[in-house]
Amino acid sequence: MMTEKEKMLAGELYDPLDKQLSDERLQTRLLLKELNDSREDQVEERSRILKALIPNSGEGLWLQPPFYCDYGYNMVVGDRVFFNFNCVVLDVMEVRIGSRTLFGPNVQVYTATHPMDHQIRASGVENARPISIGEDVWIGGSVVICPGVTIGDRSVIGAGSVVTKDIPADVFAAGNPCRVIRHLDK
Repeated sequence: MMTEKEKMLAGELYDPLDKQLSDERLQTRLLLKELNDSREDQVEERSRILKALIPNSGEGLWLQPPFYCDYGYNMVVGDRVFFNFNCVVLDVMEVRIGSRTLFGPNVQVYTATHPMDHQIRASGVENARPISIGEDVWIGGSVVICPGVTIGDRSVIGAGSVVTKDIPADVFAAGNPCRVIRHLDK
């Protein structure tokens, strides 16, 4: 029999109110409170918090508070990744972010989703789909990235876009829903 956490990580329906998951989210919220209350000149303290919050991160991760996530441990982050103010990552499943990727303010990354069937949804279960963002990607301000999306290396996502489907490498894409506008010269 799988635990609720194992179900969550496998992309199956799970109970988000499970004690283990609730306890892990509480620990994450406490770390987020520390991070979001820290001062700009507390560089070493922020570094300590980030290593505890997102243990699978490369060198030079910078999160401009406030920042929010569900678990932190489901984020796999490359080197020199930057999140501007007020970003949210619902990392119920893995969120993989390549090196040198930049996030504008208010970007929302959602792996979490809910059943379309209202009776199943009313039972309180949910599930998730992983998100992968390549290297050297620039995500403009207030972009929403939906569950299961992959964004290719070196692509640029225009501000305010809602990314509902995969975006290939080396393109500028924008809109709601987000679509390829043009290819970028290498």
